Amino acid sequence: MNSPSPIPPASSPADLVVEGGRLVTPEGVSEGSVVVRDGRVAAILAPGAPLPPGPRLSAAGRYVLPGLIDSHVHFRTPGLEHKETWENGSRAALAGGVTTVMDMPNTRPPSLDASTLRAKAALIAGRSYVDHRFHMGADPDHPEVLADLAPEVATSAKAFMAGHHTAPVVFREAHQLEAAFAAAARGGVRLVLHAEDQHVFDLLDSRGGDPESYDAYEPHRPRSGAIVAVAKVVQLVRAYGTRTHILHVSSAEETDLLVAAAAEGLPISFEVTGHHLAFTDHDTALRGPRTRLSPAIRAPRDRDRLWQAVLSGEATTIGSDHAPHTVEEKNRPPAEAPPGLPGVQELAVSVWTGMLARGIAPDAAAVHLARLMGTGPADLFDLAGKGRLAVGSDADLALLDPAARWQLSAAHVESLCGWSAYEGWMFTGRFTTVVRGGHVAWDLERGTLGEPSGRWLAGPAPSAPCRPAGETSATKQVRELEGAVR
Repeated sequence: MNSPSPIPPASSPADLVVEGGRLVTPEGVSEGSVVVRDGRVAAILAPGAPLPPGPRLSAAGRYVLPGLIDSHVHFRTPGLEHKETWENGSRAALAGGVTTVMDMPNTRPPSLDASTLRAKAALIAGRSYVDHRFHMGADPDHPEVLADLAPEVATSAKAFMAGHHTAPVVFREAHQLEAAFAAAARGGVRLVLHAEDQHVFDLLDSRGGDPESYDAYEPHRPRSGAIVAVAKVVQLVRAYGTRTHILHVSSAEETDLLVAAAAEGLPISFEVTGHHLAFTDHDTALRGPRTRLSPAIRAPRDRDRLWQAVLSGEATTIGSDHAPHTVEEKNRPPAEAPPGLPGVQELAVSVWTGMLARGIAPDAAAVHLARLMGTGPADLFDLAGKGRLAVGSDADLALLDPAARWQLSAAHVESLCGWSAYEGWMFTGRFTTVVRGGHVAWDLERGTLGEPSGRWLAGPAPSAPCRPAGETSATKQVRELEGAVR
């Protein structure tokens, strides 16, 4: 084993000194400066402390956040690059203060095993401006893959419980989903779920046709599908102890179920998206396809409950579900328009704006943002060195001007699709500089800087799976369940 590198003396030159900002660390917010050496945070210095020689970056009047993590993006590589390229998506991430992303598997071909993930990583190499990890796709026909997934390839797997335009495979039957939960528990893999029940939607569709207008879209894909799915997931987590993260929770009822399950001690957590915090079904009725999403945008009371979950700490992460489509695709009739919007660039500033509008003090808002897009996803998905402004962590930093007022237009959009559901919004707060790996990677005035040298992040060494006591009968069913769906 290599011995630790000696710590250079304080007078040794720094690769970068971020000077005089409001530092958002796990301990809170305080004034200070950050010293960077060899791609890591080498020191955090209080005001007045002597600074080492080296290049300076002034952070005066700005918050210095850890580089943010968006654990839910669709950068459309491979196979769907007409909607988004990895270069465009990663530039959009930097413009939104994001230095690490976790990409979803619904591409063409879908990422359903280690070989397709490795091929995807090779395709992206030299094209990404941000560091990245992948969620593998869970395959209902081959749940056994989850029991033997190498953590350096992926530590999480996405399962779709309902279909939509880009869902590669769907867990339609109960025994398929149960087999996946059993195998994931054995392999210590975290399942991330699109939790809406396809059978509920099929039943409703049998009595009604496709929506003909956008005010009919949310009733066409109602909260009942999500509530039923979440209730099923809670029962499976209780049976198998599978570590589980529910994506894009959209309703008050789902939130209450998940909070109660976590309070019971079950290893279940959930994400809230920026668009479910920003919009309501009234917006979909007025704005049409730009907020035609899956799950659907719901009522004001649901948005209020989701904000409560975000601000109380009940939600573990916020994600963008960045899922661009071309303008031509989105302008199809309501029943044919694909769900999704670009969001990685808008996520943090929209949430920041929403927090200030709700009376959250700027320091408290900065702490919330660093938790929901920093320590929350970093801890959940074992992203070593990420999500914290701390000595020894990766030198990923996002400098936020907390009071900047600006209006988003299509000209600001870095995503290849060239549009945003937030066009015309007046935001408060703007990222002025983003540092990744100790180097300035993005600047508000100059745009993207440097080479696309983002890294594919390997996972940690395997850990023992989490199972509740009394799981013996469930364990005995694992092999039979896997065999039943092969």
